[in-house]
Amino acid sequence: MSTGTKSCGISQDDKHAIQDAEIKDRLDHIKNKILVMSGKGGVGKSSIAAYLSVLLAKRGRKVGLMDVDLHGPSIARLLGIKGSIQPSSVSGKVIPVNVMPNLHAISIEALMGENKDAAMIWRGPIKIGVIRQFISDIDWSDLDYLIIDSPPGTGDEPLTVAQTVHDARALIITTPQEISLADVRKSISFCRQVNIEILGLVENMSGLRCPHCGKSIDLFKTEGGQLTARRQGLRLLASLPIEPEVVKRGDMGDFSYLDEEQLPFTEEFNRLVDQVEELSGKEDPVAI
Repeated sequence: MSTGTKSCGISQDDKHAIQDAEIKDRLDHIKNKILVMSGKGGVGKSSIAAYLSVLLAKRGRKVGLMDVDLHGPSIARLLGIKGSIQPSSVSGKVIPVNVMPNLHAISIEALMGENKDAAMIWRGPIKIGVIRQFISDIDWSDLDYLIIDSPPGTGDEPLTVAQTVHDARALIITTPQEISLADVRKSISFCRQVNIEILGLVENMSGLRCPHCGKSIDLFKTEGGQLTARRQGLRLLASLPIEPEVVKRGDMGDFSYLDEEQLPFTEEFNRLVDQVEELSGKEDPVAI
């Protein structure tokens, strides 16, 4: 006998089971699910999730980008997303916003109306329900990659993804200084406790190239990501330098600089994408 509370003849347990079936159906159409995490805020996690999605799409991969950073969504602004989400006339599911060829995205910000600065004051159960609904009610169709941008830390949002997307793998973002690495070690521990495979670490803000002499200035120490990866038995997939032009254009929702392969940031980011593809098996892209 179901123990759930009944509403309109359907118990909460039955509703949960129906949603579980919808989630499984959605996920069965997606080859690779990558959860982008960080131990603390301000390390560039959302930027890396966004630009990883863009470069995979530019390589012909069919990509979905889901922003579950419910309290501080930034994917829409980073990618210059202006459109709103619409229900499909065929399936009744929500169609994510088409950002560019091969890339669709969904963010809680698309549901916030005109006031993008309004605070989302939600407790755990509501957040869990929203994330599950994101997964079950979005018509992603067939994807090579679903990139999931999670909020910092090890709270409800990453835990819900871990418990819902059972074959998700983690990409953990840090900066070189110890205050960031201490929190990253907690993220590594979290992944191991909930059985999420870790693809590797990405060290962001890894030095600034002097515009005058060309030498690297280590603003946030150096090699912290490499040392942490070695001690934890993980891969360091990239060390991304600080690039002022990336910051400037990111605020404008302009990611066209990713085509400028001579930039050290873009060169290193492409190496990151190479490794993500290699670790994913480099299967042929989904036919479009």
